[in-house]
Amino acid sequence: MGDATDDLGPVFEQHREAMLVIEPEADRIVDANPAAARLLGYDRAALRAIAASALHPGQRTALIVFTEAAFANGQGWSQALEPRHADGRSLRLEYAGSPLAGDPLRLLVTLSDLEARGRRVVDGQADDHMRAGVAEWQRVERIFRDIERENQLILRAAGEGIYGVNADGATTFVNPAAERMLGWRAADLVGKDMHATVHHTHPGGTPYPHRDCPIYAAFRDGAVHQVEDEVFWRRDGTAFPVSYTSTPIRDRGRLLGAVIVFRDISQRREAEERLRSALAEVDSLRERLELENAYLKEEIRQERHHQGIIGRSPAIAATLRQVDLVAGTDATVLVTGESGTGKELIARAIHEASRRRDRPMIRVNCAAVPRELFESEFFGHARGAFTGALRDRVGRFELADGGTLFLDEVGEIPLDLQGKLLRVLQERSLERVGEARTRAVDVRLVAATNRDLREEVRRGRFREDLYFRLNVFPLAASPLRERPEDIASIAQHFLKGAARRLNIPEPRLTEGDARRLARYAWPGNVRELENVIERAAILAVRGRLRFDLPETEPPRRADAAAPTLPADRPPTEADRRARDRAEIAAALALTGGKVFGPGGAAELLGLRPTTLASRIKAMRIKETGLKETGNGR
Repeated sequence: MGDATDDLGPVFEQHREAMLVIEPEADRIVDANPAAARLLGYDRAALRAIAASALHPGQRTALIVFTEAAFANGQGWSQALEPRHADGRSLRLEYAGSPLAGDPLRLLVTLSDLEARGRRVVDGQADDHMRAGVAEWQRVERIFRDIERENQLILRAAGEGIYGVNADGATTFVNPAAERMLGWRAADLVGKDMHATVHHTHPGGTPYPHRDCPIYAAFRDGAVHQVEDEVFWRRDGTAFPVSYTSTPIRDRGRLLGAVIVFRDISQRREAEERLRSALAEVDSLRERLELENAYLKEEIRQERHHQGIIGRSPAIAATLRQVDLVAGTDATVLVTGESGTGKELIARAIHEASRRRDRPMIRVNCAAVPRELFESEFFGHARGAFTGALRDRVGRFELADGGTLFLDEVGEIPLDLQGKLLRVLQERSLERVGEARTRAVDVRLVAATNRDLREEVRRGRFREDLYFRLNVFPLAASPLRERPEDIASIAQHFLKGAARRLNIPEPRLTEGDARRLARYAWPGNVRELENVIERAAILAVRGRLRFDLPETEPPRRADAAAPTLPADRPPTEADRRARDRAEIAAALALTGGKVFGPGGAAELLGLRPTTLASRIKAMRIKETGLKETGNGR
């Protein structure tokens, strides 16, 4: 043995407690008594050959803290060290160390089996608590033991702020981490009322009475108090968010005070706020995608028949040229024309040919939007903006951001609401109802109407400034009666779709059917043609179509009376009125001025007699038209 063990003599050799002599600076076990050899499972020669740190794998820091504390205080104590038995298992022991005189510095360590001394029950309870999820309790209990033994090394090394208070609320100690976070020196805090110094005010600025303080409650009710959402106040008057645990200290069942362990959670709060913002943005995008998906599904249901503009007539060719011309720009387009002429198809053709084709075209039927919901429908609303607003809503302008907004029946927007629409078009930004935040929108606008907006402006029913904002590029949809050469191809397209929907063999459209369809004036335009085709498909017998149309001959067109239009310009509203007038005059000329009954002008034009009579009166054809044709009544 060495000198140290010679000095210890038979006490060392024969003692029932396991003992080691350790030389920390050389990290070696100088000697071990027989009891230690039995406890650790090694023979004495093997123990002398093992480094102290090798006997405690992964515990170098705890071994250093234990040995330094023993040299600093004249004795050391620890239950944190777990030496490895020769068979590989870890032993739960209590270490007690005392320095030995001489040079180099050596430490006599006594190893006590906790089970033999009855302490396994206490540690077993701590282990049960840890497995139950109360790891914080075990950590704080270990701190109590260190405090009781004045282990200042751990207090100095801890990253959390730690301080103690007695049963009167006076501070008993403060560790360096708490000093750094609070901006106070420990000497300035010890003996003072800690609550009044750092915990006196709620985050909102209201006073925080002592009686409500969870820290002080710990040594009143004897319970551990854990808090996540309060603040501590620094010496400079600023506050920072903390989470803390206040654990009572007992001595023989009497509550003496509490130990408080706290953390600055500013960075965690910032991370949580960033996460909340990100989740809110994701939620907003999810809502927008859900609305777009629902909207597009509705559009598919409504437009399932339409695959594009069908026809090769000069009127259609002129329309398509204009579509190609304007699609490459972001200019606002105003599509005019009678109901059923395919104004929405023109709008969709403009969108699909534009750079915005990858974003949706959002359609709004202005005539179907109640005036009280106009702003919410167009611009969206914030939750709680009005009764029934249970969640944020994205308006049609935001849905169309980056794409195209199609305002159908724009002439139906109430006059007092037109100004709000004009403001958004001019400023390219909007505010949701009930929200102060301004949102920029990038929308290409296409509007459609079957009204004469110039006349509406003249009568004071439509804002002139909004009309000029919409009428940047006017585009007219030709009625079906002006392009009879397209009727057969459109009818064939509708017939194929009807047969597919009705799950019947596709009936055959004969040349006679096509001629009969071409003879009809189609006051309801393409929409009426679609309905007639579907009805005929339902009534078809052995593939033969049956059309519910009056038998008429095509009227002689008064082409000379109608204005001749350039091939690249679609007819204006005035052109169409002039042509309608000429056609009615020609029909009256053919029937000798007869309006009603078989062979009359109404039957020839495919109109109701009362409708034709109203148009004759409005156009003053009765007095002038017949005179021009040389026929009177």
